[in-house]
Amino acid sequence: MKKGAQIHPTACVDEGAVLGEDVKVWHFCHISTGSQIGEGSTFGQNVFVAPNVKIGKNCKIQNNVSVYEGVELQDSVFCGPSMVFTNVKNPRCEFPQRGGDHYLKTLVKRGATLGANCTVVCGTTINEYAFVAAGSVVTKDVPEFALVAGAPAKVVGWMSRSGVRCQTQEEARLESQ
Repeated sequence: MKKGAQIHPTACVDEGAVLGEDVKVWHFCHISTGSQIGEGSTFGQNVFVAPNVKIGKNCKIQNNVSVYEGVELQDSVFCGPSMVFTNVKNPRCEFPQRGGDHYLKTLVKRGATLGANCTVVCGTTINEYAFVAAGSVVTKDVPEFALVAGAPAKVVGWMSRSGVRCQTQEEARLESQ
C-alpha cells in the first residue's frame, strides 16, 4: 500500500492487492488479492474488486459496483452507482465456468463514463471517452467519444473528452484537443 492511501476500517484489502498512492477505499469494500489499483482511484461504499483485476489511475467507482476478473479499467474511468459488469457470456449453475480461462475480457479505455445502473456484457470494449447512459445495456463495442443509450445500447450522439455534446465524432475529437 502506498502513502496517502485511505482504507475505511470496514473495508477488506487482501494481502497481495497493490494500491497506488492516494487511493481511497470506503465502507464495506473488498479489494481482492492480485488486483492492481492505480494512484488516486476512489472506491465508494460496497465495491468489490475481484482477484487479478487491473484498475488504472484516477478511476472513480461509485457505490455497489463489482469489478469481476476479466475486466480492465484504464485511467480516469468513471463507474456510476450500481452499474454491472459480467464475465461469463452464458452462465449456468449446473455447468460452472469458474476461473480466468472461462472469462471473456472486457476493456474500458481511458476517460470512459459508465452511467448508473448500466450493464456491460463481457467481451466488449468501451473505447476512449465513450459515455454509456444510465440504465443502458452494452452488448457490443462502443466507439471512442460515442454516447450510447438503450437496451441494447446504440450510438445516439457524441461527447468530447470534457463531456460536451457534439454533432459528430470528429467534432468530439477536435473539441477534446
